[in-house]
Amino acid sequence: MPLNSVFARRLYLCWLISQHERPNVPRLMALTGWPRRTMQDVLKALPGMGIELQFIQQGVRNNDGYYQLADWGPLDSQWIARHHDQLLAAIE
Repeated sequence: MPLNSVFARRLYLCWLISQHERPNVPRLMALTGWPRRTMQDVLKALPGMGIELQFIQQGVRNNDGYYQLADWGPLDSQWIARHHDQLLAAIE
């Protein structure tokens, strides 16, 4: 059964955040090729799935900083790590 692309995008973004040091919106956009609005929408949706996402402020501007996963919530991070290629395929 194919994965839902919206759900796959959210899982894939969680995996990316966990794999990269200090991922911010511009860096995540560069890694995924997704537009800013898509990235912001996906980030905004993660807490609704039970995922605890933190923005670590650095600098004086509101958007100076990076994202960090504090809790995967109901998600199995090991499953996501093993299947991130399938998630990416479901998105494309």
